[in-house]
Amino acid sequence: MVTESARGAKDETRKRILDVAREVLGQNPDAGMGDIAAAAGVVRRTVYGHFPARADLVRTLAEQAAEEIVVVLAEVNADDVPADVVWTRFVTRLWPLAHRYRVLLALRRGEHGDEIHTLLETVDRILADLTRRGQEAQLFGRHLPADLLGRMAYSAVFAIADDRRAGVAVDAEAATITSLLVLGVPPSRAHELAHLSGSR
Repeated sequence: MVTESARGAKDETRKRILDVAREVLGQNPDAGMGDIAAAAGVVRRTVYGHFPARADLVRTLAEQAAEEIVVVLAEVNADDVPADVVWTRFVTRLWPLAHRYRVLLALRRGEHGDEIHTLLETVDRILADLTRRGQEAQLFGRHLPADLLGRMAYSAVFAIADDRRAGVAVDAEAATITSLLVLGVPPSRAHELAHLSGSR
């Protein structure tokens, strides 16, 4: 019989492995289970005990990311609020999570790309709808289809979060402005929205 204490310890180990995996894979998307085990301070067998294959670990990270991002979108998305304001609120709320899940950009282009793409379909669909709404209201540009434009704009946020150049501090306001510019929002409006969001 598994005691409550043992179950708690197991859950804590699993959480630590996932936290470490985000960082390790964020720095090196090709890192193996042994690299993750070493960084987490456990043996490989422990990692495999929680995640039988690397694909299971990657899938879990993607599932967590999708769930958190969907929650953020649900909290900020409202039909009676202009799409550019909704987008600004989304990026402001997403920014603290962006560094944690920036690894998805690299993994989405790797061997597990199709599966991660499927797991993020809900996020992509919501953002495509929001982008389309912004295009119809002439708030966003029509230089790309809504689904591609939305993906590019929020991918820019993750790309900025992934920038590790020493001495360069990029904050949520800069990420917001950049993503709004990608969407085709005029620079003056993008700066105004980002500044107002950051001052709340």
